[in-house]
Amino acid sequence: MAREDAASNISHGDSAATNNIELVISHLSKKFEAKTVLKDIDFTFESGKIYGLLGRNGAGKTTLFNCLNSDLRTDSGEFYLREAGIQRAIRPEDIGYVLSTPEVPEFLTAREFLRFFLDINQKDGAVPRSIDSYFDEVSIKPEDRDRLLKDFSQGMKNKMQMLANIIAQPRVTLLDEPLTSLDVVVAEEMKDLLRTLKPGRVTILSTHILDLAVDLCDDIVLLSGGRLERIDHANLSDDGFKERIIATLRGQE
Repeated sequence: MAREDAASNISHGDSAATNNIELVISHLSKKFEAKTVLKDIDFTFESGKIYGLLGRNGAGKTTLFNCLNSDLRTDSGEFYLREAGIQRAIRPEDIGYVLSTPEVPEFLTAREFLRFFLDINQKDGAVPRSIDSYFDEVSIKPEDRDRLLKDFSQGMKNKMQMLANIIAQPRVTLLDEPLTSLDVVVAEEMKDLLRTLKPGRVTILSTHILDLAVDLCDDIVLLSGGRLERIDHANLSDDGFKERIIATLRGQE
C-alpha cells in the first residue's frame, strides 16, 4: 500500500478528534538535590499541532516528560487537561510516551504484540480492522510481521511504538527524541506519520536538533534555564533566527 493511501486510513478517535484539547501546566517545578531542573513552568499546549521541545542535552526535556507521565513526582505545581472547556485530571490512558530507545516485549512477534494491544484497547462501537492494515500504515513488510520483536531494528521497534499510539489514541503524545538514531528513510516515514496523527491530540516532540524541529514542528518551545519559552513560528524563516535560538540555548552554559 502506498504511504499516502495508508495514512488516509488512520483513525483519530471519537471525541479526541472533534474537541479542542489543551494540556495546561501551572507553576511546575522539579529539582534533584540542590539542582533545580524545572522552574515554575507555566505553559499551555494545544491539540492539532506538533510542538518541538528544543533544548540542549541535560536541559530537562526528559524530566518534564517523566513528570507529565507521572513517572516522577513534581516538587510543586500541577498539570491537567482542558477538553471542550472542561478541566480534568490526567489519567494514565491519556498519555502516550514514545521513548528514544524503544521498549517492546521482545519475546512476542510483531503480530502477537499488535493483537494483544488491540484486544486491551478495543473501544465500544469501533469498526474492527485487520492487523495487517496497521502494519501497512507504518510500512512494516509482510515477511517481518511474524518475526520476534527482539530481531527488529531500532527503527522497526520505533514503528511498533507508534502503532501502539495509533491504537490507544491518547490525548497527549510525548515523543522523547524518537528520530535521532533512525536512517533517513525511516525518519521521513515517521515524520509523515506524525503529521497525520496530530489532529485531535497534543503532540510534543523533544529534540536537541534545531533543523528537525524547524522541519517537522508547528511551534517551537525552548526549554532553557528551567523554563519554557514559545518561539513564534512566523519567525522561523527570518534571517538570523537559528543564530538567535543557538545564542539563547548557549546561555545555559
